[in-house]
Amino acid sequence: MTTDNMTLAQLVLHKGEVVSEFYGPEVTAQTTLISWSMAKSMTHALVGIAQMDGLLHVENSNLFPEWANDERRNITLQQLLEMRSGLSWVEDYVDDDVSDVIDMLFGSGKDDNAGYAIAQPLAVVPGAEWVYSSGTTNIVTRLLGNVLGDSAGSHANMEHFMRTRFFDAIGMRAEPKFDPAGTFIGSSYVYATAREFAKFGQLYLQDGMHNGKQVLPEGWVEHARAQHVFDSDTGLGYGAHWWTLPGERNSLVASGYEGQYIMVIPDRDLVVVRLGKTVAALRNAVVAELREVIEQFPVTGGQ
Repeated sequence: MTTDNMTLAQLVLHKGEVVSEFYGPEVTAQTTLISWSMAKSMTHALVGIAQMDGLLHVENSNLFPEWANDERRNITLQQLLEMRSGLSWVEDYVDDDVSDVIDMLFGSGKDDNAGYAIAQPLAVVPGAEWVYSSGTTNIVTRLLGNVLGDSAGSHANMEHFMRTRFFDAIGMRAEPKFDPAGTFIGSSYVYATAREFAKFGQLYLQDGMHNGKQVLPEGWVEHARAQHVFDSDTGLGYGAHWWTLPGERNSLVASGYEGQYIMVIPDRDLVVVRLGKTVAALRNAVVAELREVIEQFPVTGGQ
């Protein structure tokens, strides 16, 4: 295994039971690893819970005072979740001269990720184009913090909501990261073990149910996988803050930088977690390897 493509953890959950599990060098079942953009899919769960509580709705617009006096007021939460906001954004993980995501996380926006993203101008009419954007997710998490009543610099309400209504509700131990402005960095930062990430995948496999309790609103998992674009770079479809795996009906994929994956395959009653450090050029090879793992399990769901 080269350092260009190192699997740190891989776990297969079939019918709710761990049937395969292995770890890379200096990594064990207790090692906490980074989600990177898999946290975006967790943000989808948080929006669903907030909508279930009546705090917001995906069709809401006029989301921020900063957008009140221009066409950005027409951006809906649904468009943000689908990465179709119309806001200008460059998601480049290499060239920091042009990259908005690098500048947001590590440069001028590091103290206020959402403020950086909210300030972006419109590039196209909202809804017209799909542009993958980490800034978009942090706009969504700022909106969540606002409706939960957090003031600038505080994340007490948001963290309580995340823990009690989401993590604790599914028995998941995880550590989210917040920026100094109090925004959950939902684009990039949740830390958990492979087994804990698998619990999140299982929640979506079970249509938002955990131990007989409806954690996510009815229909919210379907909302996640309503694919509206195919991304040729990744070979995956995109729904609402979740990807989809072509050829696997009703599948969902949480995907993160350097080859982090949670793959939810309902027709096979399967959740596959892969965490590692893989360069972008080898990412599709990792997906192909995970497909081989998935195809070892029979399709049992209805067609």
